[in-house]
Amino acid sequence: MYQVYIGLGSNLGDREENLYRALEEIALIGTISLISSVYETEPVRMENCSDFLNMAIEIATTADPPLLMAQIKKIERKLGRRSASHGEPRTIDIDILLYRGFAYQDPTVQVPHPTLQNRRFALEPLVEIAPTAVHPQLEKTVASLLRNCRDNHRVLKSEIRLHGVRTI
Repeated sequence: MYQVYIGLGSNLGDREENLYRALEEIALIGTISLISSVYETEPVRMENCSDFLNMAIEIATTADPPLLMAQIKKIERKLGRRSASHGEPRTIDIDILLYRGFAYQDPTVQVPHPTLQNRRFALEPLVEIAPTAVHPQLEKTVASLLRNCRDNHRVLKSEIRLHGVRTI
């Protein structure tokens, strides 16, 4: 069984509902054990776009990185994600941030996420649920990565509570 940390984001349509539906779908492929608060975040490298709602979760799964990535892409398509471009608004964006304890790379997936240490919008919610998780390549805790992150984009903890979803 793997412990996996996943980041979720939405900046198109009903952002709260998009996150909630993504959580429902992810619960079908793994056991969600921790859920961060929701954060309102400034888009990174995107022009004239709405702010994102971002959060992080921990799941337990038997899926290896390629299988989990395939399952995540299927969920994204089901929830209306059309564009693969990183510069476009999206109903849902689901990223594998970290598999606890190891790194993996093939043409379809790279774990840990290759830019995790540079993304405050991913690190803030991740620190909330897994501050002592270690990036296996950089050999630093997630809390340390956040302290050293130079990303200045706005990331604010939101008061949003997804219907019936209990965060830590």
